[in-house]
Amino acid sequence: MTEQPRVTDGDERLKAELLELALEAADRAGTFLRDGRPADLGVAATKTSAVDVVTEMDIASEKLITGLLAERRPDDGVVGEEGADVQGTSGVEWVIDPVDGTVNYLYGLPSWSVSIAARKDGETLVGVVAAPMRGETYRAVLGGGAFVNDTRVHTRPAPAFALALVGTGFGYLSDRRAKQAEVVRQLVPQVRDIRRGGSAAIDLCDVAAGRLDAYYERGLNPWDLAAGDLIAREAGALTGGRPGEPPTGELTIAAPPGLFEPLQARLEELGAWHD
Repeated sequence: MTEQPRVTDGDERLKAELLELALEAADRAGTFLRDGRPADLGVAATKTSAVDVVTEMDIASEKLITGLLAERRPDDGVVGEEGADVQGTSGVEWVIDPVDGTVNYLYGLPSWSVSIAARKDGETLVGVVAAPMRGETYRAVLGGGAFVNDTRVHTRPAPAFALALVGTGFGYLSDRRAKQAEVVRQLVPQVRDIRRGGSAAIDLCDVAAGRLDAYYERGLNPWDLAAGDLIAREAGALTGGRPGEPPTGELTIAAPPGLFEPLQARLEELGAWHD
């Protein structure tokens, strides 16, 4: 039998410290975004296409978060959606999405979030997703379960495939969206229904909280999924990509055991992992 690494008091103290800081950073950024959103908010820049937008608030939110992290843990690495890229020396790396669901935020829709994860040696230790317009913060520590505010949450028991409520999302490149729409066209008659919320982090947390049975999407970046993936797993979900692979930009899937496997197999058949 392979001996398992022993969890030390130092490991637990580190996770507690990282969680406290992630919660503070997410709360500060979420409050800033909710209360400081200008009435005339517009697009500051575009990325992969004309509809893949960045607002001035995305940029300001990332600066707020990275500034706090640099003050409290200056030796940590940071990678963020809006360009933060710090090579740290501590072994800890923060993965930040300062506004997940930017188009929702731009239009004044409530489904947007702040996603912050901390990982060490490639393993995510802490995940926090703040959804200010819901009044909810989702959190998880590796090995410690998942919570919405102070209530522990679990995935729903796996339903029959035909009764599954499945969340998904779409990319910003027109060819990819056309392929994703074709996958949905074939999948939707086989399940209860499909939901498209607009924030991958919230969708993963909704699986954790039992508000969705499953979620899948192609084209996610590390900052889109790092925190939500841990929260979903700590709530009892399996997460992965193509068979035998972890969640990646090709494909991310989250669902409880018993639903994950047939959903993954069906998405593989439909070619959901390629354009």
